[in-house]
Amino acid sequence: MKLLIITRLLALVGALSIDSMKRSPPLTVQLQMVDNTAIKAIVTNPGPSELKLFKAGSLLDSSPVEKVQVFQGDSPITFDGVRLMISTVDLTEDDFQLIAPGGTIESTFDIAELYDLSAGGVFDIIAKGAFSYAASSGSVLAGVAQYTSNRVSVNVDGAMAAKVRQRLHSSIVKRINLQSDCSSDQRTVILAALKNCVTRATGAAAAANNNTAKMNEYFKRTDSTTRSTVAGVFNKVVSECGSTTSGISRLFCTDIYPSCQPRNLAYTLPGSASYIVFCPLYFSSNPALTKTCHGVDQVWTTIHEMTHLTGIKGTDDYGTYGYNGVLGLSADKNINHADTYASFAKAVEVGC
Repeated sequence: MKLLIITRLLALVGALSIDSMKRSPPLTVQLQMVDNTAIKAIVTNPGPSELKLFKAGSLLDSSPVEKVQVFQGDSPITFDGVRLMISTVDLTEDDFQLIAPGGTIESTFDIAELYDLSAGGVFDIIAKGAFSYAASSGSVLAGVAQYTSNRVSVNVDGAMAAKVRQRLHSSIVKRINLQSDCSSDQRTVILAALKNCVTRATGAAAAANNNTAKMNEYFKRTDSTTRSTVAGVFNKVVSECGSTTSGISRLFCTDIYPSCQPRNLAYTLPGSASYIVFCPLYFSSNPALTKTCHGVDQVWTTIHEMTHLTGIKGTDDYGTYGYNGVLGLSADKNINHADTYASFAKAVEVGC
């Protein structure tokens, strides 16, 4: 009986430790419509301390990433922008935006670049996500600040929205038509990553069903539905990585969108196009394989991008990358978070 009590106390202490890592500093986001489909996000720090927010992949990113969710009635509109994989190694001050206590920062973007709103009509818009942040005196990501914005409604002129979308997507088509095959060296790298992806995802699928500790750590749930969902995602990844002549995705080595900014390892257009683009950084500084717990490598990046595909899972990034980001998200977000799958698979393989 004493042993049982001690075991339960230790489990409680462990849970409290994880909870303390997951606590978010206060952060609010207010949305305002500017024009037909242009929207402004006002980010406010209501807390007593300065916040140092990581910009890449967030509301502050200039890339066409998912900054808001859009609904027509009760039906969500399918996101049609890009999902990024960001390198968080050797970050500098330029990668962050400081927001003072009580201070605000603003970001304006066009949701017609992210969603097909050409049908027009009334749409509801809300932002749900997170900012990764670092300590004021450092540049290592230390935690996650989650937020949920107000909900705004707008009556969209579909013809105007279609023009915005057409301008963006017509340039993509031209780039795809001009894009050349991957070089011989790039092809060798990708084929090796796909082979290792099969091995890592196979192990992760098995662990989803039998490794309770890791499921609790990364997905924060171990019920049969969660296990089945996670295992199913990894089994689909195994199938997709296992063939270069079939499957749902098309792989590119040229920046067709373009979205290969300096910190972007890769990106995905997850919908019907199902494009995965490997950026120069993927080949130049992303190691093929590492044995370091939570160390990002080419296989991690590949699994991350595969889960973004709508036909695999359609995961989000929530502006959050790496192990601390995984710990900082809720279970509801972890089940749909690309880096949760990638880091879980790496932990299982390495034995973290």
